[in-house]
Order: sequence, then structure tokens, then C-alpha cells
Amino acid sequence: MGLGIETTSSQSQWDLMREFVEREGRAAAVVDGGLATELERHGADLNDLLWSAKCLLSSPHLIRQVHLDYLEAGADVIITASYQATIQGFQAKGFSREEGENLLRRSVEIAIEARDSYYNRCAECSSNDTGAGRILQRRPILVAASVGSYGAYLADGSEYSGDYGDAITLETLKDFHLRRVQVLAESGPDLIAFETIPNKLEAQAYAEILEEEDIKIPAWFCFNSKNGVNVVNGDSILECASIAESCKKVISVGINCTPPRLIRELILSIKKVSKKPIVIYPNSGERYDAEQKQWVQNTGVSDEDFVSYVNKWCEVGASLVGGCCRTTPNTIKAIYRTLSNRSAPALLP
Repeated sequence: MGLGIETTSSQSQWDLMREFVEREGRAAAVVDGGLATELERHGADLNDLLWSAKCLLSSPHLIRQVHLDYLEAGADVIITASYQATIQGFQAKGFSREEGENLLRRSVEIAIEARDSYYNRCAECSSNDTGAGRILQRRPILVAASVGSYGAYLADGSEYSGDYGDAITLETLKDFHLRRVQVLAESGPDLIAFETIPNKLEAQAYAEILEEEDIKIPAWFCFNSKNGVNVVNGDSILECASIAESCKKVISVGINCTPPRLIRELILSIKKVSKKPIVIYPNSGERYDAEQKQWVQNTGVSDEDFVSYVNKWCEVGASLVGGCCRTTPNTIKAIYRTLSNRSAPALLP
């Protein structure tokens, strides 16, 4: 990472970030925010089964810019544009398996390029903040390779229900995800972010892939919930978090793409079964209409209200905090400034 410290593994990169955040006196590390919303704001048309992954084909420069925007907002972790990027999805669009794998690799390369560009900007600036309000601070930045659920590939909203039908078994899910995970792990990320996991079965599939294939890159598991008690298909959050806790390849467990008002109780539940650092990146609280394939306007919270939850999450155990769908660089900058004004005795144990 060019930080003047010899490192030999992605675990070391995780440790570097932890140590830096602690020295800063910050309450938690900062994860980036929503990708698709920002791509659309920059002019991308995401009306496609590939969703944000479409930009790997049509406009990689926009992905790079959004990563940069989040880094300049204070993010310590940027998540690649591979959430809805699958080999099977690319093949359905007429690409070969090799081309699909190359596009997965490209998602990681773009994030690394954005990090390098950010470091160059930091080198050109003598202070941490510029007049434009950008945060230009040389710090350990992790690239997390996103793995969306099987439901994200289906593009029918089933990642918000977790209902895949009886025909989808543990082996079905392992077969579906295996090569994708291998390709992403070999592409140079610092960790793999398994996101919006809607049921226990898929979490078990991920854990078995990581262990059976001896994936060398550490991972986090993030689940989503509609009621603050269970994941979206009704499985117990306690049982789901226990799978992450028992997998040695998983270094953090948490919640994403879930309304902010539900997060505190979910953190407390996870802590009952896991001692791993907790990562939290909720959505804006808006409701997603799977039939219309759009977010319902005026159903979420403002940035101010979103950020008002941050200290409460940290007080009960969150170690990494960011945003998911419909959050923006402004949201992340507000989180960064809130965390910078709050200290904690021990972060990311």
C-alpha cells in the first residue's frame, strides 16, 4: 500500500487500518456508501440485469470516480462494483466465461486504481482537508471485493426476501459462487465482502467455499433484515452470525442494506454469538419496490438523521460504519466527521 511498512498479507492490511484508526482516536473505521445511486448521478444508465456491474462494460471511469469520491469523503474501505457481477450473469449477456472472469478482475483493478489516484492526490496536498472540503489524508485503505447473493444475480429482488425455492440447495449455491469467489480472491483485494446475505443457507455456502478452497483473503459476512430480529427470509440472526463466528476465514460480521432504526438491536444480537468486529452499513431506510425495481421516494431518513444513529451503534459495539443503498459521499463524510469527534478505548479487536 505504499505506507512505508512491510506487509505480507491482507490480514496485515486489516491490522494496519485498525492501528491507524486507533491512533486517530476514531470510534470506528469508515466504509463507503451506495454505488448505484452515485453512478446514476454521474450519468450512468443502470436499467439492466447487471445493475451497477453494467458500468464495468460501459463506463469504468465512472466507477473509478465514485470510489474516489468516497475516499475523499473519508472512507477507509471501498467496495468493488462486483455485487451483481457474476460469471453466469455475463454469460447470459453473451460474454464468454473468460470474458466474465476478466470483468470480475477488472472490478478490483478499478478500485485499486482509484486508491492509487487518491494517494497521488494526497501527496500533492499539504493538509488533510482542502478548501473544497475533501479529506486528503494518506492512510491505510482497504479494497473489499463485493460478492452479492444468488438473489442479486436473479435481479428479481429476492436478495430482499431470501426465498430461492426448494430447488436451490447448499450445493447449488456453492457451485454458483465458487469460481466467482476464486477469481475475486486472486485479483488482489484486501478482503472479500459477502453482502446482503438473506438466509442461513447462503452463509453456510460461503463459509464452506472459504474453508474448503482455503481462500487466502479474509472476508466479512453482512446480512440484511426487515424486522431487527431475523434475516430477511426469517432465519435467526443468531444462527446466521454463528456461522460467521465459526468460520476462521471470516474476520468481521455485520449488517448491510437494512433500515438504520433496526441496527442497534441487530448489533446486540450479533454480540451474543460473535466476538468478531462488527461492520454496519445500512441503507437510507427507503423501501425497495421489487416489482417496479426502484426505491420508493420519501420513505427514508435524511443524512442528518442517519448520522444521528452512528454514536449509538458505536456505543453498543460497531467497529466499522458506512452506508449502503441511497447513501452518498455526503453521508459518508458526515459519518467520518462524527467518528473523528468520538473516541473509543479499543477498536477492531
